[in-house]
Amino acid sequence: MSELRNKYIVIGGSAGSFRGVTKLVAQLPADYPYPIIMCLHRLKHVRSGFVEALALKSKMPIVEPFDKMSIQKGKIYLAPANYHLLIELGNYFSLSTYDNVNHSRPSIDLTFETAARVFRNKMVGIMLSGANKDGAIGMRQTHLNGGYTIIQNPIECQAPTMPEAAQKITKIDQVLSIDQIIDYLLKLPKYEI
Repeated sequence: MSELRNKYIVIGGSAGSFRGVTKLVAQLPADYPYPIIMCLHRLKHVRSGFVEALALKSKMPIVEPFDKMSIQKGKIYLAPANYHLLIELGNYFSLSTYDNVNHSRPSIDLTFETAARVFRNKMVGIMLSGANKDGAIGMRQTHLNGGYTIIQNPIECQAPTMPEAAQKITKIDQVLSIDQIIDYLLKLPKYEI
């Protein structure tokens, strides 16, 4: 079963996802062994406050990666405002100011697509609440590259468009509430091989 090999958690979200993300980071222990990469739509001109708000709740370090930073376990990485966050071979980040994709920078699709190519079956892709279709193609690439796909249950989403869009174009392994996603992530370390 592919989920037993997963080592990288990649999360996308937009409108309505902040509450769920805050709850998620608050529940993960300080010694959580997997890197978590979050691509969340943010106000492009607001540089502070978001990271600080998450850091107040999180026991894990919250990091806005810089270009060419290597990906390390036990950290939560958050795409910087107004930059695309890409994953490169060799497990490091690159940042881009290319044009918006799906009206967004950072683009969840770009983060998921590049992560899927690098991490392949070691990736868990999680799509949270959001009001546009950014991330659907990235989730499809996650599945096609052998990754494990999870969407937040649209019924509990403030804006269900993102998880629904992903569900329409690819196989989703699990549809879970935020509490169930947290439970899933907390159980992953016992499977580490």
